[in-house]
Amino acid sequence: MPLIQVDLARDTFDKHHEAIGNAIHDAQIAALGIPADDRFQIFSPRDAGELKFDPGYNGVDRRNLLVIRVVAVHMYPVATKKAFFQAVVERLEPLGIRPEDVLISLTENGFEDWYAGKL
Repeated sequence: MPLIQVDLARDTFDKHHEAIGNAIHDAQIAALGIPADDRFQIFSPRDAGELKFDPGYNGVDRRNLLVIRVVAVHMYPVATKKAFFQAVVERLEPLGIRPEDVLISLTENGFEDWYAGKL
């Protein structure tokens, strides 16, 4: 049950939040093998000046910032995580969201760290 948190510019949220949510969820299904009904997403639209970033960090031409934080149970090998990252940016690009403007952080913990409505 990955938990997804997305921070993004308010105008991007207003235009594309449903499509962004679908793109991330579809990438999870394709790359992480989660069930289709395993969707938990929190969007935090940000006003001008609330997202701070270096436009050239790590040699990337960054023009905007869309941050995706994923918390998941520790069970994915590195190759699977990389496939997920690639699947996300490929699905966001048709929305006009450049791969260079996406930052994804996947943090893992144990099954014992989760409660999802029942024990």
